[in-house]
Amino acid sequence: MFMGPADVSRMPQGSDSFVEAFAKGLAVIGAFGQDAETLSMAEISKRTGLPRAGVRRLLLTLVTLGLAEERAGRFSLTPRILRLGYAYLSSLSLREIAQPAIETLARDCDEIVAVSVLDGDELTYIARAEPSSVLRRSLTVGSRLPAFCTSMGRVLLAGLADDALATLLNQAERPAYTRHTVTDVTALTEEIAIVRKQGWAFVSEQLEFGACGIAAPIRDSRGRTVAAVNISTNLGRHAEKAFVKQFRQQVIDLADGISASLPRD
Repeated sequence: MFMGPADVSRMPQGSDSFVEAFAKGLAVIGAFGQDAETLSMAEISKRTGLPRAGVRRLLLTLVTLGLAEERAGRFSLTPRILRLGYAYLSSLSLREIAQPAIETLARDCDEIVAVSVLDGDELTYIARAEPSSVLRRSLTVGSRLPAFCTSMGRVLLAGLADDALATLLNQAERPAYTRHTVTDVTALTEEIAIVRKQGWAFVSEQLEFGACGIAAPIRDSRGRTVAAVNISTNLGRHAEKAFVKQFRQQVIDLADGISASLPRD
């Protein structure tokens, strides 16, 4: 359930940072639970603490959108309501599938392993594992990094159509974090084309001196890139060529294994 009557009573007033009508609509949806497949207008009003007139308008809006239906004065949600949570549930499934896999690889290779998704021109960590022997870094689940200069970011960008990629790169901020950072759009497009062709990305000292990573795409059943997984390290632990040689196939196999375990559309 989204919220109960007590939550509604503490709602702030509508403002440029809080849409009261939207919150009330979610409260009406949340009134339906496992204990009640159908509810009357009066029952919803009681459960949410909202006046019946307001509940009526919200319910009729849901009916018009095909998210609810009415029979003999009682309302129920339709299967279409599941679409509202589909993206979140899909992401949750990805995290649940990925976490034990990356923990195993992190232990086996004694390096940091992470999974991220693209959010605008940044990547967001949704899963991460690191062995205790590795110097810990501040990055955690929910951390965000620029996509253009990271191994996972370039894998995610390689999954975009050419026009979408061009738009994103041209609009994104592309600061030179180190003297090695590639910031030119043409050069980045060429780098990402290579990633798209070979199916993996290696990035060294583009975001931070001494840091490098190798990443591969996680794809859904239609072959679309939905996430990326990488192994990252400090160059004090591995030379670049040795790192790629040792871990390239492992990260590809990990990505393929997670991809194969995702729910099919």
